[in-house]
Amino acid sequence: MFRSRIFTVWFAIALALWALLFWQFNSLQFLASHWYYPAVMVLGAFVAGLTPEGGGAVAFPMLNVFLQVDRTLARDFSLMIQSIGMTSASIFLLTRPGTQLSRFRPLLWFAPVCFAGFVTGMLTLQAIPVYLIQAFFLSLITTFVIAYVFSEHRGTRQAPAIASLADRTWLVLILFLGGLCASLFGTGADIILYTLMVTRFRMEEKAATHFSIILMAATSVLGFAWRALVQDDISAFQVRTWLCAWPVVLFMAPFGAYMLGKIKVEWMLRAIVILNILQLAYFNLNKPSLEKTAASIVFCILLGAIFFISLRRMVARKAA
Repeated sequence: MFRSRIFTVWFAIALALWALLFWQFNSLQFLASHWYYPAVMVLGAFVAGLTPEGGGAVAFPMLNVFLQVDRTLARDFSLMIQSIGMTSASIFLLTRPGTQLSRFRPLLWFAPVCFAGFVTGMLTLQAIPVYLIQAFFLSLITTFVIAYVFSEHRGTRQAPAIASLADRTWLVLILFLGGLCASLFGTGADIILYTLMVTRFRMEEKAATHFSIILMAATSVLGFAWRALVQDDISAFQVRTWLCAWPVVLFMAPFGAYMLGKIKVEWMLRAIVILNILQLAYFNLNKPSLEKTAASIVFCILLGAIFFISLRRMVARKAA
């Protein structure tokens, strides 16, 4: 895993910076009383490096739905922690021996478009009722991973062939939509981009996963910067929880990316299916209401149809 000198230097600098910041702004007592933040990210960061789901796909529902952490705090934590973990995974992917950097050149304009969607969402979507945001997110990750596991969606390309105006139009729309999702729950852009990459652009799934990881890393860094520097709305408490989980994601996200190249991920993905279904079930059974159930059913039907149809179209194109 540490075969890249650049990644080794990054890891050492990031770890030293964490130690300095933790000593300056945090304490072992705070870490002991908020142990669940790094505990959640052991799985979250591994998922972020291994699959097209970002670490926020675990962190957001675990914090917001299970632990009753405020939705805004859970979203910001997802962005903050992904800015370390998914950046670490991205540096690992981009600097490992044999990587062709030219394949990732489209990300230079993917990221600004996605960030534009994030800013738009921050300015226009934050008044949406929390239960709708929770229902949409849990339905999104549940239907996506089910479609991802049980569809024959194997492509062959290592990079997207963007050949027409229609290709660019689809990309802009999807990237902007991904940014809107990230503004609500700190992740989602990676899932949506992955779906487009393996359907319209027929990319090999691991290559598409690498694209989604790097996009979500860039969106997380930019989103964190927007919240901290432009909106000035990151509290000292949020910084301390971020520092609690920093070293966990610094290692676990690139470790997940490393394992992606070594193992077949089907069993890991089936475990994520079960986890996501349980999260959705808990959301609806904990303080049940007609509105929550109806929203979950509608979102699952719509998103499930979108994902399954998109992946089926990819299979049909490949066969043709």
